[in-house]
Amino acid sequence: MMPKLVLTSSVAALAGALAALTATLATAEPTPNEVAVFAALDKVTARISKLEVPLNQTVEFGSLRLTPRVCYARPPTEQPKTTSFVEVDEVGLEGNQARIFTGWMFAESPGLNAVEHPVFDIWLTGCRQPVGAAARAAKGEPGPSASGSDGLDQPRRRVRR
Repeated sequence: MMPKLVLTSSVAALAGALAALTATLATAEPTPNEVAVFAALDKVTARISKLEVPLNQTVEFGSLRLTPRVCYARPPTEQPKTTSFVEVDEVGLEGNQARIFTGWMFAESPGLNAVEHPVFDIWLTGCRQPVGAAARAAKGEPGPSASGSDGLDQPRRRVRR
């Protein structure tokens, strides 16, 4: 009778740990980044270019002007989901600009919201340079609270029950 009770409590503990792990994984926050990475195709020359564009800066590719506003990626331990909000303008022959795309691009589904132009195609391939605390976590550096600058640097005590 006793071994059955131990086995049941072990299964319950394992199920509880699995539920906690699943809840933690389901709430993984996307990591903001400072640079959006795009691939751009010139259909006339069949040239593919890699564009690394800092957020809120504009880069020109042919007659298109590309401006990423945000770029989010997930940690390497999570299922990949890289997204970026992008604005694309076309510069006409007279110098006038026309907005041809505003919206979210998804790196894992490049055909879903890519810019398809008669001469140029642009799609998101990834993000680089995580911002702030996310950058420290990605590099394995301690955060500001670990430095002891907040004055709460107390020794940890172990409590036995």
